[in-house]
Amino acid sequence: MSEQPLTIATASDHAGFDLRIALEAHLSAKGIRVVSMGTDVKERCDYPDYAEKVARAVVAGDAALGLLVCGTGVGMSMAANKVHGVRAAVVSDSFSARATRSHNDCNVLCLGERVVGVGLAQEIVDAFLSASFEGGRHQGRVQKMMDLEG
Repeated sequence: MSEQPLTIATASDHAGFDLRIALEAHLSAKGIRVVSMGTDVKERCDYPDYAEKVARAVVAGDAALGLLVCGTGVGMSMAANKVHGVRAAVVSDSFSARATRSHNDCNVLCLGERVVGVGLAQEIVDAFLSASFEGGRHQGRVQKMMDLEG
């Protein structure tokens, strides 16, 4: 019996378009199923629209994880975190990517195309995917964070 591949929902605005496309190819080459949710053009668009699509796909279980890219990653993370059940983090180094996954049970990774290059972004994504939530002492803290949603 073959195991289903990991599914990651991705999206970007115009400022994160090129990096998102490169990361989708990187993920696909690793056998990861990518569900691209746009944008499909480089014309100016609004990042909250795309952050919401990915966030809702993750919460609904249509994707295990999300990947969002804008100019800095900050806008995407702020917008995605408005969706109940999402724990989005913008990171620019591999250590933080691993830590936010293992300690904070992060389910949406946000990157900035104007902050990290393709090579570093690939390392960050790989570090994020290599980690898993440790639970234990972190579980109560994550629950407190989620309780803030009301």
